[in-house]
Amino acid sequence: MQNIGLVLYPGCQVLGLSMSATFEIANMIAKDEVYGMTLLSEHGGLIQTSAGFSVNTEAFDQRMFDTLIVLGDNVVRLPSKGLVEFLHRSSPFTRRLCSICTGSAALAEAGLLDGRRATTHWAHAQDLKKGYPNIKVDEDRIFINDGPIWTAAGMTACLDLALALVENDLGPQTTRLVSKMLVVYHRRAGGQSQFSVMQELDPKSDRVQAALTFARQHLKADLSVEKLAYAVNMSPRQFSRVFHNETGKSPAKAVENLRVESARIMMETGNHSIDVIAREIGFGDRERMRRAFIRAFGQPPQVFQRANRA
Repeated sequence: MQNIGLVLYPGCQVLGLSMSATFEIANMIAKDEVYGMTLLSEHGGLIQTSAGFSVNTEAFDQRMFDTLIVLGDNVVRLPSKGLVEFLHRSSPFTRRLCSICTGSAALAEAGLLDGRRATTHWAHAQDLKKGYPNIKVDEDRIFINDGPIWTAAGMTACLDLALALVENDLGPQTTRLVSKMLVVYHRRAGGQSQFSVMQELDPKSDRVQAALTFARQHLKADLSVEKLAYAVNMSPRQFSRVFHNETGKSPAKAVENLRVESARIMMETGNHSIDVIAREIGFGDRERMRRAFIRAFGQPPQVFQRANRA
C-alpha cells in the first residue's frame, strides 16, 4: 500500500482535501488498498481550515510516506520551521513531494525547488519568483512534474494533480474511470494554461461575447471583421470600435489568440501533426501558426509538441 500524507496547517485551503476522493475512488476501481491516506500537521490534533471548520490530524513523526502533498492557503505566508524541517528530513525517503497552490512556498523554503521548474496559483506566482529566485517559476501551468517534485496551481488544480499521480501509478485507463466516477473532465494536461483567452478578453456586452463565442465555434472558417460583425448584426466599423473598446484588442488579434489557445490544447490532448492542427484551427498552414506561437509565447509550436510528448 502506498501511504499518502496530506500536510495541513492552520488556514490551509479546504478545497485541497477533495484530493482524497481521487485516491479513494482509485482504490474502489482497483479493488485493492492501493492508497492509504493520513492527514498530517506539525503538532497533530485539530487544524482549522480556510472554511472555518477543523479536521483531526496526526503529528509529524519518523514515519515514511510514499507521497507527501502540502496543501495551499488563500494567502502567502512563511511555513513554520517545523514544517520545513519535516519536509527536508522526509525528502530523501519520499518518492514524490507535492504542493498545491501556495504550498509551494514550503517546498521552496526547504530548498527542494532550487534549480527546478515549479508552478503555483497565478495570483501568487510573482511572490514565489521574488522570494526564491533559484526556482524556474512557470505561472501558466496547471501542474508541473520535475523529477520527484510535483507542484500544482491553486484551487481545482488539486484534482488534476491527484489524477496525474494516479495515472503515474495505475495508468490512463484507471484514471479515466476515476474521472468518470468523480464526474469531472478527464484530467487537464499539466501544460495547460491556468488562463483562458475568453477570460482575459472579458467582453462587457452580449454582442462582443456572442462574436467571440461564434469565433471559437468556427475557428476553421474565415473570421474576418466583416464576418464577425455580420454574425452579431453590426456594421464592421462599429463592431471594430466596440470590440477594441471592450477588450483592448483588435478582432484579428483576439481570433489569433483563440486559435493559438485551441492549437495548444490540441497538442496537449492528442497526437495530431502540426500541419493537421494548423488546418483544423484555421491558420491554414504551419508557417502562419508558427509566427502566431512566437508572438504569443516566444517559442514555435514544435517546442510545445516535444514537451507534451515527453
